[in-house]
Amino acid sequence: MTAVASSAPFAFIRHRLARHRLVRVIGVRLLTGVVVLWGAATLAFLAMHGVKGDPALAALGPDANPTPEVLRQIRLEYGLDQPWYVQYLTYLGRLAHGDLGQSYVLRTSVATAIGQQIGQTVQLALSAAIIAVVLAVVVGTLTAKRGPVIRSATSGIALVFASMPSFAVGLALLVAFSFTLHWFPVSGNQGLASLVLPSFAMALPIAAVLTQILRASLEDVLEQPFILTARTRGMRDAAVRVRHGLRHALIPLVTMTGFVVGGLLGGAVITETLFVRQGIGRLLINAVQAKDVPIVLGVVLFAALVHVVVNLIVDIVYTAIDPRIETA
Repeated sequence: MTAVASSAPFAFIRHRLARHRLVRVIGVRLLTGVVVLWGAATLAFLAMHGVKGDPALAALGPDANPTPEVLRQIRLEYGLDQPWYVQYLTYLGRLAHGDLGQSYVLRTSVATAIGQQIGQTVQLALSAAIIAVVLAVVVGTLTAKRGPVIRSATSGIALVFASMPSFAVGLALLVAFSFTLHWFPVSGNQGLASLVLPSFAMALPIAAVLTQILRASLEDVLEQPFILTARTRGMRDAAVRVRHGLRHALIPLVTMTGFVVGGLLGGAVITETLFVRQGIGRLLINAVQAKDVPIVLGVVLFAALVHVVVNLIVDIVYTAIDPRIETA
């Protein structure tokens, strides 16, 4: 009874320290996130203003033949008559108030334009992320510490998919399952069937990388003494791998998962174009072609925000997996 009572203050102190560390991690990540968003906005702004072309003409449409007076009025309306640094400071001021601006071409707010397309891209990215993680966990867990034939075969397959860009995987899937077998539609956003091939096109290269990482980590864990102790107690191999080995091998997988999930938005640009799907990727490509600066800046900021949020979640998951890990 005395031992239990004496350990209670130490447990309370450990809990307070863990909570303090987590709060500090979140605070540092949020501050870092603000810097990342500012950097993304600045680089995108400078890049778009370095591209040849007149945004005023883009605002009037590709078939317009405006007079100089009309162009002058458009530049005045959007502030394009100001020096670039004045436009930059004005843009940062609007961002500080949560205003992403108005699209030159779509004639609507950037937030509205992104909001209309975000659902399709999020659906595609989440589907690809789930498929990639599930494949990596299943294949990595089943093949770790197996015979040389199984390991060589899975390593070879993983290397092939990891080396292929998503558009090449997508083309192969289209040829096999759309043009040849006619199992899935070639393009579009209609129904669950149209989501299958784009999701696997994005997921397979990611799953190949995650599988290699998880298997290497799991093989190291399976050599640890506590695994041998679990086996001597009569625990089955599958239970040892899942209940003991997998948890300790998840840290590298979580690290890479946070990285690739944050980068799925970039992969969606190519995949949505290949499969002719509506989404943020198609919106970005159309905006770049039309020099619709506010849309491009808005999408870049959205992508940066996704990276910030995903990395914050990864840091919190670190603490949940192993509270001893110092993430900041």
